[in-house]
Amino acid sequence: MKTLYLECNMGAAGDMLTAALLDLLPAGRQQEFLRVMNAIPGVSVRAERREKCGVQGLHVTVEVNGQEEQSRDVPCGTAALPAHQHDHEHVHDHEHRDGHEHGHEHSHGHGHHHHAGMAQIEAMIDGLPMPRPVKEKAKAVYALIAEAESHAHGCPVSEVHFHEVGAMDAVADVAGACLLLHWLAPDRVVASPVHLGSGQVRCAHGVLPVPAPATAYLLQGVPCYGGAVQGELCTPTGAALLKSFAAEFGPMPPMTLRAAGVGVGSKDFAQANILRAFAGESGGEAGDEVAELCCNLDDMTGEALAYAQQRLLEDGALDVYTLPLQMKKGRPGVMLCCLCRPGDQERMTGLLLKHTTTWGVRAARLVRTVQPRAEAPVETPYGTVRVKYAAGGPAPKQKAEYADAAAAAEQAGVPLCEVQRAAIEAFEKQRKPE
Repeated sequence: MKTLYLECNMGAAGDMLTAALLDLLPAGRQQEFLRVMNAIPGVSVRAERREKCGVQGLHVTVEVNGQEEQSRDVPCGTAALPAHQHDHEHVHDHEHRDGHEHGHEHSHGHGHHHHAGMAQIEAMIDGLPMPRPVKEKAKAVYALIAEAESHAHGCPVSEVHFHEVGAMDAVADVAGACLLLHWLAPDRVVASPVHLGSGQVRCAHGVLPVPAPATAYLLQGVPCYGGAVQGELCTPTGAALLKSFAAEFGPMPPMTLRAAGVGVGSKDFAQANILRAFAGESGGEAGDEVAELCCNLDDMTGEALAYAQQRLLEDGALDVYTLPLQMKKGRPGVMLCCLCRPGDQERMTGLLLKHTTTWGVRAARLVRTVQPRAEAPVETPYGTVRVKYAAGGPAPKQKAEYADAAAAAEQAGVPLCEVQRAAIEAFEKQRKPE
């Protein structure tokens, strides 16, 4: 199965996670990503190669109306400067959204900044030039952030407001990371224990301890650790993305490595300030275990069933499908089935109970054999298209990635099958020995 491992030895922030995922893609897809992101009104996104402690990687910078969101670490025992004395220094690295105000404008060194609540954030995300599943995932991640801010500041979610520049910066980070995850389409995401850093960080409310209250709330149930590094390494945005993306936390699982991405931060520490993403194949042998969750339904409309299926898939289900049933008293019905990782069973069961009319969910553990697979980008007359292919086993096969082929076909105004045929021909030519 396609596995993505996130190494958070220097924490997690939205920009660094986005950069690490972007670094996994070929140059053509990276440029496509930047075109999509720079179509967001008022937002400018650029990526460049940088080095930290001898390690090369990708650094992503997000500017909103020419301004770059910042975070200022404050050493313990150091008197804090007044907020206005640092705001003209734009030293963005680990973005911090924890500073919101309730019902009034806040001077931030550049005049008065507007604020955005969750309704405005969701409207921003709905207006992004991205597929609907990406926008739904981004809204779910931002909802986690709002919930954490609500808990940290003792106010309802409806009263949580974010500074406009910080909000748009975080929307770009969250939506960008969700878009990249959508493109990479891993079957399994695992993250390392998260390094939090130590000390203090400045936000709109003043100086907060590391981890900030919102970050600590988001990381409940996630293995974390502190250390000697003075500074905020994991931000609320980074914590929300990890909580939403990763189904498991621990060491890197056995996997055949296909690509490694490096996201580089701006701050300098004694060790390389990077977040690494590893993409590969794991669990291809017999004995790969999945959970099968099923329920019988006879009182839901087709639209409601489709919505439930969509939510399950967007939240990490491996597959969701229905089977026709003849239920008691001759009533027609359907069996809704969800395949998921064992670690996701409890969460998926909750979603089934929440989004369907069932009163109970049956569960079984199944063992499946998965043929090892990989993917390779190929150049066609219609652009770059990824091709999935069998990386081993007795049944050689290959298939053009639908999302890539569909986008290329729409752009060129040609039938989908023509792009798929061209991709397979290019793949076979590319794989043919000289």
